[in-house]
Amino acid sequence: MKVAYWPGCVSRGFTPELHGAVAKVAPLLDIELVELDRASCCGAGVIAEHNQELADTLNARTFALAQEVQGADLMMNICSTCQGAMSECQERLDADAHYRAQVNETLSSEGLSYEKDPARPFTNKNFLWMLVEDIGLAKLRSLVKRPLSNLKVGPFYGCYIVRPRRRLQIDFDHPRDHYLEQVIEALGGTVIEYAGVRKCCGFPIITMNKEASLRQAGTHLGDAADADADCLVTPCPLCHLNLDMQQPIAEKVVGRELRVPVLHLPQLVGLALGLEPRELGMNRHIVRPTSVIDWSTAVVAGAGA
Repeated sequence: MKVAYWPGCVSRGFTPELHGAVAKVAPLLDIELVELDRASCCGAGVIAEHNQELADTLNARTFALAQEVQGADLMMNICSTCQGAMSECQERLDADAHYRAQVNETLSSEGLSYEKDPARPFTNKNFLWMLVEDIGLAKLRSLVKRPLSNLKVGPFYGCYIVRPRRRLQIDFDHPRDHYLEQVIEALGGTVIEYAGVRKCCGFPIITMNKEASLRQAGTHLGDAADADADCLVTPCPLCHLNLDMQQPIAEKVVGRELRVPVLHLPQLVGLALGLEPRELGMNRHIVRPTSVIDWSTAVVAGAGA
């Protein structure tokens, strides 16, 4: 499957291990990535709060670049914050032809235009959604070389990929707010339920109230640890920043040791598909998974099964 690939800015800056893990995992899933290297930030929150049309124009530009990729079935992103912001932008552009034309006028200097084509609707999907809806759980299971036996994984969705439900097309036929659990099970892991699965990580308020932000992160991590999770997995690099990079400070805010590794979704998939932790950039984490999880009994126990 050929896709126009939007990695987002965070995965190429703060969390390059995510970008690298996707590059390793995609060929194993028969996904051909055509990276949109000229695309810019989705503007989630920061730009949109000050200039909504500018944020929409940036996203329309990315959509237009994706539409130019010949043979691509859809556009894939690896950031649930981008998914949320872009879904909101696309909804606005598709609903108002006049506004869309106004945005496209700005893009015309680059020879770009985002087109709403009912015969070929533009589709932007997070990697998580693609795993379930396009690759398929049966195919994913068949590709597993190292079942995640005895690995207890807490899913962490964050905000933007589970709400609002209508915009994100979460319904009975597409229970996208349960896809992480389905993927974990397909990879052979054990799903751990805890209170913070679908709550905010706290990242959006970290510049306004750092203590409240870190208390949110620390509370979720503590709840997962109390539920006996070996690690968390998230489809959002911003959640990863608050849950992993800020975890040592969050420990001080909540007054307890946490030591909960937080994996990017492609890393978890890569482990099950036979890649090694170092190949997937796990040595870059603040809470290094290899220092917390006994890989000899958790993940590698199923090697060759």
